[in-house]
Amino acid sequence: MSAATTPRNTRHQLSPARRTKNLVMGGLIVLATAIVVAPLILIFAYLIREGLGAMNLDFFTKVPAPEGETGGGLANAILGSIEMLALASVLGVVVGVSGGIFLAEYPRHPLMPSIRMISDVLAGIPAIVMGLVAYGLIVLHFGFSGLAGAVALGFLMIPIVVRTTEEVLKLVPQTVREAGLALGLPKWLVTLRIVLPAAAGGIVTGVMLALARVAGEAAPLLFTAFGNNQINLDPTKPMSALPLEIYRGATSAYDENQRLAKAGALLLITLIFLTSLLARRASRRK
Repeated sequence: MSAATTPRNTRHQLSPARRTKNLVMGGLIVLATAIVVAPLILIFAYLIREGLGAMNLDFFTKVPAPEGETGGGLANAILGSIEMLALASVLGVVVGVSGGIFLAEYPRHPLMPSIRMISDVLAGIPAIVMGLVAYGLIVLHFGFSGLAGAVALGFLMIPIVVRTTEEVLKLVPQTVREAGLALGLPKWLVTLRIVLPAAAGGIVTGVMLALARVAGEAAPLLFTAFGNNQINLDPTKPMSALPLEIYRGATSAYDENQRLAKAGALLLITLIFLTSLLARRASRRK
């Protein structure tokens, strides 16, 4: 009997008890997977059935109609979400990537334990508390605005980007850093010009996942952006967003508002799904 055929014959000669255990465990794994995936499939199917009919041209080009009237769309919420996520990315990426670089490249710095503790605490704070923080910092002094909502979302992005950046930078071989230092480059220049570009793919993946994480948050926007029935691109004024319109439409007594809310939820979950898929594909390819 050759060595190549031994594992195959051993596999076919499993005892009935071991075969039964294999079948049972395999069935439990399939069942657990189905339990995890089934709610997402059911939610997605429900939104397609209830909201797909409302996703017409008016949905993307018009603002919500007055209460009780038919028609209208969520153009104000779509543009508001895009602008607030873009502004939140500035805060989340700059602070998050800087924190990740500090934790990965300066592990012996005296401030490292404090920075790590702050990052871990931020990761565990509920989204509504972040909204209250932005309310106290900005809204109480300058009023409701899209900028306040972007700050709240940016705070939520920071710990995700910090942890992703730190872990990705740790994957860069130490020999790459040593080669740069051997050429006489200072450590900060080695980090910015050599280490950071080498980990750029993973950092971008982390940023995309952070955006997908905060895109559906409505609680912090209730205290900050507040909402706006008209299209507004001025970040210093109240601004609408998809999660806000979904929340208000879902709690409305009018069928038309609920229909627009379901269409907005379908659009939002589709965008989050595509963002997560692109992030996974980019990470896998890298």
